[in-house]
Amino acid sequence: MKEFAYVRAGSVEEATSAYASHTGARYLGGGTNLVDLMKLGVEAPTALIDVTRLPLATVEELPGGALRVGAMVRNSDLAAHPLVRDRYPALSQAVLAGASGQLRNAATTGGNLLQRTRCPYFQDLSKPCNKREPGSGCGARDGVHRDHAVLGHSAHCIATHPSDMAVALSALDGRVELVGPEGARSVAAADFHRLPGDRPEQDTEIRPGELVTAVVLPAAAAGLPSAYRKARDRASYAFALASVAVVLRLENGVVGHVGLAFGALAHRPWRARRAEEALLGAAPTRAAFEHAVDLELAAAQPLRDNAYKVPLARNLAVDVLSRLTDTELPGRAS
Repeated sequence: MKEFAYVRAGSVEEATSAYASHTGARYLGGGTNLVDLMKLGVEAPTALIDVTRLPLATVEELPGGALRVGAMVRNSDLAAHPLVRDRYPALSQAVLAGASGQLRNAATTGGNLLQRTRCPYFQDLSKPCNKREPGSGCGARDGVHRDHAVLGHSAHCIATHPSDMAVALSALDGRVELVGPEGARSVAAADFHRLPGDRPEQDTEIRPGELVTAVVLPAAAAGLPSAYRKARDRASYAFALASVAVVLRLENGVVGHVGLAFGALAHRPWRARRAEEALLGAAPTRAAFEHAVDLELAAAQPLRDNAYKVPLARNLAVDVLSRLTDTELPGRAS
């Protein structure tokens, strides 16, 4: 048993102050990922700063129609919230696609964003992993990598980010609110997570001591057709092999707005900017969808055992785009 200090914070200020006074501290919310990593020996915090009592567990409508979701809102409550289900269905669907009912009852919005990769080499102390121990190597690259990245990976890391929720937030142009030693700031959800480069141990753009306090869903995306689809090895309680979130608006018979993000293909949710650019102003046809998605996935660099992810992601994206626009698919009744 490795000893650690425990601090129950009564305010955001107390939490960030306690974090600053304990080198090697970690914030503790639902604990569904952090506690597991502590049991495995991957994480060994000197202190746990308990933030479960902070007033960050509400969903509130902001002036102008945006929605702020507190970092301590449980995943099950987020998915079931009427404003989320009605205005941002892709987010509700993404949350329900993750984990199990029991875990969603404990897991939090902030913790979901900050969960770490499920790469088995990261979780196994006997294996090399640059994310866990920089400079030790990437065991997955020449090892078992069927579930790993095909986009944006580097020689140092090929892990994927496991969150379903983060993929939907990226497509919806959500923002992440943070409070830390330097004050409060906001980061686009699409930019919150990092690609590995030569620093795979750094998962996000979060600064030392910063606490996620909320995510904000923009008014501009409220009520637009949106959806999340996930392909996995079994029907529940499994991480994605590939997933896609889409939000789309048609104007005068062409695409006037589109947000498209892939999950399980990269070290972070992959915002498909090339595909979006190709779709803007295009008629909603299957050929247009295929062309746009192919442009995006042309950058893929599959490894020995995961090339299947490229056509899988392509088919998911084309299917979701087609269904959102009532475009006829081959083999589907009109």
